[in-house]
Amino acid sequence: MELIHDAQNKQQVRKALQMVAPLQIIWPTETDCARALSDFTAYYLSHKVGLIDALIAACAVGRNATLCTFNVKHYRVIPGLNVDQPYSR
Repeated sequence: MELIHDAQNKQQVRKALQMVAPLQIIWPTETDCARALSDFTAYYLSHKVGLIDALIAACAVGRNATLCTFNVKHYRVIPGLNVDQPYSR
């Protein structure tokens, strides 16, 4: 959803959907949603953590997974989240 949110036109939406088509979808659990709400409430005003970002982070924390993102600085505030930049640009 976040990739589509950043799209500027229908072509970019199609490209984003094609890129993620082979990937497994991870749905948030009830626990993930509760954590996302807690993190969003705690860090929205102080660090501008968005609602979708809080959900993505909570899913990663709930599965003890590393979140690969270029927005490492933005996610750094989330406790228990392992963040890694996938490659240098």
